[in-house]
Amino acid sequence: MSEPVIHIAGGGLAGCEAAWRAASRGARSVLWEMKPHRFSPAHRSPDLAELVCSNSFRASSPENAVGLLKEEMRRLGSLVMLAADATAVPAGKALAVDRERFSRLVTETVAAHPLIEVRREELTAWPEGDAPMVMAPGPLASEAAVEMLASATGAENLSFYDALAPIVTAESLDMSRIFAQDRYGPEGGGDYLNAPFDKREFEAFLEALGEADRAVPRPFEDEKYFEGCLPIEVMASRGPKTLIFGPMKPVGLTVPGTGARPYAAAQLRRENLEGTLWNIVGFQTRLTRPAQEKVFRMIPGLGNCEFARYGAIHRNTFLAAPAVLDPWQRLLARPGVFMAGQISGVEGYVESAAQGLWAGENAFRALAGIPLTLPPRESALGSLVSHLRPEGRKGPFAPSNVNFGLFPSLPERLPKNKKEAASRRVEAARASWKPLKEDANHVFSW
Repeated sequence: MSEPVIHIAGGGLAGCEAAWRAASRGARSVLWEMKPHRFSPAHRSPDLAELVCSNSFRASSPENAVGLLKEEMRRLGSLVMLAADATAVPAGKALAVDRERFSRLVTETVAAHPLIEVRREELTAWPEGDAPMVMAPGPLASEAAVEMLASATGAENLSFYDALAPIVTAESLDMSRIFAQDRYGPEGGGDYLNAPFDKREFEAFLEALGEADRAVPRPFEDEKYFEGCLPIEVMASRGPKTLIFGPMKPVGLTVPGTGARPYAAAQLRRENLEGTLWNIVGFQTRLTRPAQEKVFRMIPGLGNCEFARYGAIHRNTFLAAPAVLDPWQRLLARPGVFMAGQISGVEGYVESAAQGLWAGENAFRALAGIPLTLPPRESALGSLVSHLRPEGRKGPFAPSNVNFGLFPSLPERLPKNKKEAASRRVEAARASWKPLKEDANHVFSW
């Protein structure tokens, strides 16, 4: 009889993290990935863990919820964090990566592990046998994966539409109009480029944005946007000040030579280590390509910009987690199947990888016949996982990034100062892992 293995469907961030965690614990796994034989509408590279949207893993500081989640993942032996740290590009107080180097490193590391078999074909039916499985097809799940899940859950799969920000080449930027500075950083340097608008320029930009042609969704597509990643034209439609308080906020920036704050500013973040490509931060869009060329070239310094990638829209699918998953993220209809990544109801690169890591831990436990476990409720990971449970939920379920609003109340009243309050939550989160470190059934580097 062959040795039982964990089948993992999907070679994205969550799937790779699940396979790595299970292998690190001593379990064999088969990682199924349909690329390069089939690609989703948004994927281009044959590598695993391809970053489709931004190249940013967001804030680095543990005083921020996502920064704390990254700290926990590093101490749990996360493959994604190892690769991200090794391929990081300058991004101020955020962790951003060279996306091609990042995916290549994950691919090479996974392929080299003796307990992981990468099978380059699509998994279109539930594997035979009782061995645990991790489903991590990603938000762009194939029709076969969606059909498998629909047949198992009996629940309608929900969808919303995510938008990609455009990327422009460095050599096409007019640096006489653009300056380098991180928010609140010293003048004359920084990892971000800033294109400052005066009031007249901003109002003209806003008018053009409102009149620009948009990509028309197909008749069966119901547009549902994630609030944390709205297309810039949708944000602009909510009022003239929305962008100034959002991705084009001028606070913390100083125009060189004048010392003045710009009326508004577009920021650009380095897309690769060489600095030849730059992402227009927060400008995710569903404008048509001709409209993007017209409107985004109104940004000061981008009048002759060359687009390395246009903004675009793509479908994202996720489960109504509280209705179809148990507390360990297993399908109620198929208890041997663990759900992982964005399709399970979390949002963001870091969150998807973290949830995949924990799915890999519990898949190993199921295979080994030891009790399943949950991360501490007070931790960033525990708070994220708890978002997928039905207890105390009001209103319809929607995907969420990790944030301190998901954390449980602490026994003592938190200070009114936000930084001090965040520090208290961080202290409680770190302390919550201590009992697990002392548990012989866990392998943590805490």
